[in-house]
Amino acid sequence: MQKLNKIVEFIYLIIAVVFFTDAIITFSTDRNKALLLVAFAVMATFMFFFKRRVRRRNYNNPKK
Repeated sequence: MQKLNKIVEFIYLIIAVVFFTDAIITFSTDRNKALLLVAFAVMATFMFFFKRRVRRRNYNNPKK
């Protein structure tokens, strides 16, 4: 389960990179869509750090 959680973290990071690159590409044609993609990328980055923090906290302090 620990390994699966680690993989899910990096999937969020990959999604954030994809959204950032797509936002950069579409910024010149459609700024509203680009801003929406940037918002999704920021949310995915936040989820990466949140999941990482929760996983480390649960790994260091397992329930008894």
